[in-house]
Amino acid sequence: MSKVTEIFGSKVFNDETMKERLPKDAYKALKKTIEEGRPLDRELANVIAHAMKEWAIELGATHFTHWFQPMTGVTAEKHDSFIQPEEGGKVIMTFSGKELIKGEPDASSFPSGGLRATFEARGYTAWDPTSYVFIKDDTLCIPTAFCSYSGEALDKKTPLLRSMEALDKSAVRALKLFGHEDVKRVITTVGPEQEYFLIDTEMYNKRPDLIYTGRTLFGAKPPKGQELEDHYFGTIKPRVSAYMKELDEELWKLGVLAKTKHNEVAPAQHELAPVYSTTNIATDHNQLTMEMMKVVAGRHGMTCLLHEKPFAGVNGSGKHNNWSISTDTGINLLEPGATPSQNTQFLLFLTAVIKAVDEYQELLRVSVASAGNDHRLGANEAPPAIISMFLGDELEAIVESIIDGTDYEDIKKKKMSIGASVIPSISQDTTDRNRTSPFAFTGNKFEFRSLGSAASISGPNVVLNTIVAEELDKFSEELEKAADFDKALAELLKRELTAHKRIIFNGNGYSDEWVKEAERRGLKNLKSTVDALPAFVDKKAIDVFTKHNVFTEQELYSRYDIQLENYYKVIDIEALTMDAMVKKDIMAAASDYQFTLAETLNAKAATGLPVDSSVEKKRLEQAAKLTSSMDERLEKLEADIDKAKELTETYDLAKFHHDVIFADMNELREVVDELETVVPSDIWPYPTYGEILYSVK
Repeated sequence: MSKVTEIFGSKVFNDETMKERLPKDAYKALKKTIEEGRPLDRELANVIAHAMKEWAIELGATHFTHWFQPMTGVTAEKHDSFIQPEEGGKVIMTFSGKELIKGEPDASSFPSGGLRATFEARGYTAWDPTSYVFIKDDTLCIPTAFCSYSGEALDKKTPLLRSMEALDKSAVRALKLFGHEDVKRVITTVGPEQEYFLIDTEMYNKRPDLIYTGRTLFGAKPPKGQELEDHYFGTIKPRVSAYMKELDEELWKLGVLAKTKHNEVAPAQHELAPVYSTTNIATDHNQLTMEMMKVVAGRHGMTCLLHEKPFAGVNGSGKHNNWSISTDTGINLLEPGATPSQNTQFLLFLTAVIKAVDEYQELLRVSVASAGNDHRLGANEAPPAIISMFLGDELEAIVESIIDGTDYEDIKKKKMSIGASVIPSISQDTTDRNRTSPFAFTGNKFEFRSLGSAASISGPNVVLNTIVAEELDKFSEELEKAADFDKALAELLKRELTAHKRIIFNGNGYSDEWVKEAERRGLKNLKSTVDALPAFVDKKAIDVFTKHNVFTEQELYSRYDIQLENYYKVIDIEALTMDAMVKKDIMAAASDYQFTLAETLNAKAATGLPVDSSVEKKRLEQAAKLTSSMDERLEKLEADIDKAKELTETYDLAKFHHDVIFADMNELREVVDELETVVPSDIWPYPTYGEILYSVK
């Protein structure tokens, strides 16, 4: 492997490359554009575009593309070559500032949620200069926003940038109350931990359910799953290690700060975690990470699964969104400091987050809602669907002291002795880690743990940025009028923490007791995507998003409609895949098994051997009963699929697919999985869980 320092960012038109390639005046003007959010001058754009093209061609690029993130959840790109015809049948390589700044892809086939008709095809992509241009597959990729002809956001980047601006404005306003006149900009930073599965491609290609849906729709529990807890942080297998090594290299070339890699809890499950970066860059990088995970896996004869629940009975995959707020002067606003009880600036920002999470808990739940993520939220592997916050003992005690009006004595870090004299004593943190909490404070950041592994991190961060901006604005408006700032701040902290302490829970979020306690506290338990989505378009959501210019009301309704449509289509594809697998292969395997047993019984009877109590007769009766039950349940599923075709309203379709078709699928799966345990492996048509999960050596 080349030196990491040499390859890192080698395919990125980053600050160092800009400084080297651009004239000084152009470089300074571009930096000012990025830092102050000013529009890019056309003449300057031409200079930058020329430098980008020359750099890209030197690295083998022949095309450019506006790389954007439509509401499909994946990235999109349309490639154009640099060639321009010349007289004599020759070509030159050109790239203009206009081509850099703006593109016009056909917008008609991307989800719009009713914002535009199919015949209204024009859409625009606009360069986001705050996210570096990079080279992928010999193509210069330009990160861009994507909007309709009439200006509505059709992507995930535009609302994210708007939300970052909203929080920036509100946080700077709040910091002025504490005398920070030097702070010109506040940014949010994110480090998204990414979980994934790796399986052998040969196994993948034999499972139609994995190919069409990303998850196994059938599969009996293998003799060994994750019971021994021996895979978590275990020795990485050679084949996986080679994959991880190449993945790191590819990501480093693209400037992605891939930092940590390890085995996760379930067999064949792993995790990659990056260093924190600015939220919009972290979002771009996470999309690149998911893409490269799949590409590199293919080179190693493996398939990377990013579905939230590819296998029943073992842990699914999530994405932990580590979110914080920092100033352009280097201050982490969620850093408690040595004495957090006396750090009033920290306490104000902490209280804003607490109030935001409590008042807008439904929006946070909506931001992680999907058909795939419904399989893991609330299971014994992921946070529950109930949104709550973990603060740790120290911060909770500080909150209680503010509410009670009592003095608090800051906890000193204790030294822990491990018990072996050769091992030095280590400092004990004042907060533990709560893996069952959806939203946990982890030192100087919040870890939002409810995200699904396949999701874009844009949505959750749009919500976080917006709702915290809202509360900071309310606090600032009140405190700016105060005659006695310190007194007013103390009163505000006490009032708001008292009003919103219900959202704080440091206990076991997996327990049944917590579900009852959360209900008593008045917290929402939105168990499914269909339950959660209406909150995205209620008055409270519309008011906060439109107030901060993050979404228009039309954009909110479009996303609501898109998510409902995506939900029922995912379930429909799964149901149709199940239907085909049972009819084409599983039913035939069950019949073959019964035929074999019947032949054995007939042979025994012909020789005069007793068959009434024989093993073959018992197994034949069992297989026949299961097959009959499977056929009945399949017929019900097919009938309900037909019923769904009669519905026209998007919500009704989503509700029907959740309440009826998904229930049919679970009932069908139950009997098929049991049938798998009795049909011999040489007759069963698909690789089993045991074969798939342990396929990579």
